[in-house]
Amino acid sequence: MPDTQPRNVPELFLERVGLTPDAEAFRHPAGAGWRSLTWADTEARVRAISAGLRALGVQSEQVCAILASTRIEWVLSDFGILCAGAATSTIYPSSTAEECAYILADSGAVVAFAEDGLQVAKLASRRAEMPALRHVVVFDGEGSADGWVTPLADLEARGRAWDAEHPGAFEETAASVRPDALATLLYTSGTTGVPKGVELTHSCWVSQSASVQASGILDHEDPVQFFWLPLAHSFGKMIGTAQLRIGFPTAVDGRVDRIVENLGVVRPTFVCAVPRIFEKVHNKILSNARDGGPVKAAIFRWAIDVGLVASRARRAGRPPGTLLQAQLAVADRLVFHKVRELFGGRLRFFVSGSAPLSRDIAEFFDAMGIVILEGYGLTESSAATHANLPSKRKIGTVGPAFRGIEVRIAEDGEILMRGPWIMRGYRGMPEQTAEALDPEGWLHTGDVGFVDADGFLSITDRKKDLIKTSGGKYVAPAELESKLKAISPFVSQVLVHGDRRNFVTALVTLDADAIAKWAAEHGHAGQPVSALARLPEVQELLQRHVDRLNAGLPRFATVKKFAILPRELSEAEGEVTPSQKLKRKVIEQHFRAEIDAMYGGEPPRA
Repeated sequence: MPDTQPRNVPELFLERVGLTPDAEAFRHPAGAGWRSLTWADTEARVRAISAGLRALGVQSEQVCAILASTRIEWVLSDFGILCAGAATSTIYPSSTAEECAYILADSGAVVAFAEDGLQVAKLASRRAEMPALRHVVVFDGEGSADGWVTPLADLEARGRAWDAEHPGAFEETAASVRPDALATLLYTSGTTGVPKGVELTHSCWVSQSASVQASGILDHEDPVQFFWLPLAHSFGKMIGTAQLRIGFPTAVDGRVDRIVENLGVVRPTFVCAVPRIFEKVHNKILSNARDGGPVKAAIFRWAIDVGLVASRARRAGRPPGTLLQAQLAVADRLVFHKVRELFGGRLRFFVSGSAPLSRDIAEFFDAMGIVILEGYGLTESSAATHANLPSKRKIGTVGPAFRGIEVRIAEDGEILMRGPWIMRGYRGMPEQTAEALDPEGWLHTGDVGFVDADGFLSITDRKKDLIKTSGGKYVAPAELESKLKAISPFVSQVLVHGDRRNFVTALVTLDADAIAKWAAEHGHAGQPVSALARLPEVQELLQRHVDRLNAGLPRFATVKKFAILPRELSEAEGEVTPSQKLKRKVIEQHFRAEIDAMYGGEPPRA
């Protein structure tokens, strides 16, 4: 019998449309409410965009870029690009005009989809640097007199006319796309160096989506996803093709200030998120408990203690006894159910990726019956290679590998991976590709970790980020950073330093909301964070939390000194990536004076 399995993303998309044409595919904001698209509705718009690109002369494997926030038009344009046989490159909307020009020029993009006039202006200001860019399609805005800029609605209208004139061409193109053809070109935001274009093929997404489906991670009744993460990130791309394979509906709205409101309206069963969100929610919950007065704070602490005992018993395979069950019922009625209602009341689990999640924060949420399934992957591995599952999870790990991915730990502890959804290479960078992919096809991840007897992977740190003190001891900074953020609700960001130094230090930023509440209660209401950061009382406040951190560390890893920075580390200053990963070298350069002061002005040892 002939193989009828999808070989590329267009076939995967059309298969989903054929299986459930009338089922809900997407919800998106419309006016004061939400509007739904069935899979048949989605196909009509994707067909129009795809045909519109063909009418503009876009050819197979030519690159079309998307420069926009997370919204339904982003999703439709991506599918439209792929169904036209072209490849999608992505740009974060926070990118500067210079960064946009670099990606568009390096990728050779012939069409760019831009969100609005502000993003179009970025491209127009660097037009001469992007000779291959023939057209810009704008989601919200007007066209230009010279035809360089076209509204999305006009592209779709042109596409519908082209499709009518070329019957069958849409389906023929979908069938003609080779599995090894370029589908996605993602530029790593990178914590160091020039962005690298990661080339991912159609077979990457097709094979990965099949493995995600086979894992059973979404085998629950009436799954509904709420999605707000940047679609420019590989995490978002991964969940999009998993949706094609499995068929669940997704509510799409990237406006961060609407997350809480949207959760209450959408009432999702699962949500993808990053650790920074859990850290902020954790701090907010602790702050609210303290603000309720000593009685409320005491009840909250008691409830969390009960929840932790019950959570650890369940994970150890021991059902809670009668007394613990009774206590848990009281804790749930007084505290936990109120927190779960914030997420819509139907949430089965969160999926956490992109960066390491603190074990303490994961256990905190688990105590309240809020499951966080941590996963792992790189842009170079099409995002997900590992994930904890609802029926098979261990807090503190990133779970077992998905079927089809091989994992090996090198002698120095580096995690190596091989499988069908590993990148084919970095665009135009053969030397960097050879460094990342060895002759046997193993991807050298740059992460250090280990696999336990049950096949669960644990990440200890980035290989290049490990600190070696002047005494020869190795310290994993990410572990200390996540622990301190879990201990202190007043801490927003942390960078642990100490390479070639005789002790470990840290740069710390303050959580604006938490410290503002503290200030109002201690006679400093209305003062800016920069002023609060200089107060001796704030230094003493954080010192108590650093002491708690140090109490659980070996002596060589303890944080001897810390400096409170006057502001948060920001993407605008180049200090964090769009996914909020620290750019350590940039931060250390920007705050060199503060670091050197903690070491008495002495330079690092050679």
